[in-house]
Amino acid sequence: MQVSVESTGTLERRMTVSVPEERISEAVMERLKSMRQRVRVDGFRPGKAPLPVIQHRFGKQVRDEVIGEVMQTTLYEALSQQKLNPAGTPSVDTETLERNDGLQYTAVFEVYPEFELAPCSEIRIERPVSEITEQNIDDTLESIRKQRTRWEEKQGAAADGDQLTLNFVGTIDGEPFEGGKAENFQLVLGAGRMIDGFEEGLKEVKAGEKRTLNVTFPENYHAGELAGKAAGFAVDVTRVEAPVLPEINDEFAKHLGIAGGVSALREEVRANMQRELNQALTSRVKQQVMDKLLEANKMELPKSLVEQEARNLAAQMRQQMAQQGVDQGSGGDMDPSLFTEQAERRVSLGLIVAQIIKLNELQAEPDDVRAAVEEIAQPYEKPQEVIDWYFADKKRLAEVEALVLENSVVEWVLAEAQVEEKPVDFAELTAKQ
Repeated sequence: MQVSVESTGTLERRMTVSVPEERISEAVMERLKSMRQRVRVDGFRPGKAPLPVIQHRFGKQVRDEVIGEVMQTTLYEALSQQKLNPAGTPSVDTETLERNDGLQYTAVFEVYPEFELAPCSEIRIERPVSEITEQNIDDTLESIRKQRTRWEEKQGAAADGDQLTLNFVGTIDGEPFEGGKAENFQLVLGAGRMIDGFEEGLKEVKAGEKRTLNVTFPENYHAGELAGKAAGFAVDVTRVEAPVLPEINDEFAKHLGIAGGVSALREEVRANMQRELNQALTSRVKQQVMDKLLEANKMELPKSLVEQEARNLAAQMRQQMAQQGVDQGSGGDMDPSLFTEQAERRVSLGLIVAQIIKLNELQAEPDDVRAAVEEIAQPYEKPQEVIDWYFADKKRLAEVEALVLENSVVEWVLAEAQVEEKPVDFAELTAKQ
């Protein structure tokens, strides 16, 4: 077998492979002899047909099969011989096949870029540090409390925080417009759900009162046909309700499924907040590390890998939209080019991370993998069932192993980089997260 390789670009290679006729003929003959023992040919007893008859009848079919197999086998032999690692599936030109004088074909493919990692000692990372205060716990409990608000009808004028039930009809130039009508619509004053002027026009309204509101849709309104237009809304308020919040006491804790009263509730809230904080801190640092690695290690990327990753991202988006019940319409064939930039980032980081793992012989240690699975399972009602679910499937476990390896890369970079700690408020950190 003869192999020659030509560089047709920075990463593209054209490899020509020539296979001698002897290798093909021998493989064809062996297969024909094997077939002779089991095929039926009219006029001959099973297994007694002469080889020339078998060759005449099945020779072309067998040769085509052998050529396909030889091409696949020799392609990998040639790549191994030339120490080439294709990025993506090689494109094989079958037009150069010679049927009676051996086999010659060309394979065009890209190779992975060769690069040296930039020294991580020059990377600067700002590591956020934060702690959970009693005030943070109070704020979280207040948020939980508000989520369990009940509404009590009131007779007086509505104030911010009150809930209105209303019917309304909107018009533009005296004509109703699509989406401008609602019945039994519930609105909390001061929540900022409506366009400017709508909620303001309902301040101090009472149940049974009717008002006309004159407003203007924003210039950047999502419904383009309404953007910037003046509209009038005839509003009929049918009910005004004031919020009634539960007290944070032992009964409240019990209602949330926490035994042990308010103190136990606060400890449970703190534990949940700590998990959220840990995730936010890890995510913020990891994002910085990946951004810095990407910035420091520029390289030309194999187009085939980027295109494949863009197709994968487009497929994931279509799947997510379908799961959410979004009508994709003509978007069923989402253009992968929309995801090119994201694909380039993922391919680049994949190559950089793989290089760090290889050079430093990093591994996902079993104890670290189990610890990661246990952390994932912790918030669930029955953590052990979640742990068992992961360990019952190698594919699911492989996802956690990849995450552990990625985290090992982050820790390695942090050990090499210049890290400066920066205090950050819990609320600010988790809000951004």
